[in-house]
Amino acid sequence: MERRVQALEDAEAIRNLKARYAALCDNQYDADGIAMLFTEDALWESPALGRFEGREAIRGFFRGASGIFSFAIHLQPEWPHRGGRRYGASAVYLFMPCTVAAGNQAMWRAGIDHETYARVDGTWMFRHKRSEPLMSVPFETGWARTRFA
Repeated sequence: MERRVQALEDAEAIRNLKARYAALCDNQYDADGIAMLFTEDALWESPALGRFEGREAIRGFFRGASGIFSFAIHLQPEWPHRGGRRYGASAVYLFMPCTVAAGNQAMWRAGIDHETYARVDGTWMFRHKRSEPLMSVPFETGWARTRFA
């Protein structure tokens, strides 16, 4: 029974971690807050945005993120992809309506976030977060003709 309760508490803590990450991103990319959600040796990567190893590199990237996206809403429903969360890892869908700062371009973005977690001093944190893009298209055009623009 204790293991089952712990598993439920861990799952809730990871959901809260993910929700906090999204809220901090959607609040002008609060770099300090975001960085504190990652382990010291974490890795954050996106084919479109780069690879950042270590908490300080992640903080540095997010300090400039609002210069890339002037507006974003990170929607991550509890719809697991490819088997869902197990063994400290998950892959979930991300839908992100946003505005790219360059050209003030409204965009539809979607992908799969592959994540692994570590419990550090009793707190769940991201160890690795990798984005797998599924589409990135202008709002006006949509994704019917092309998934990446």
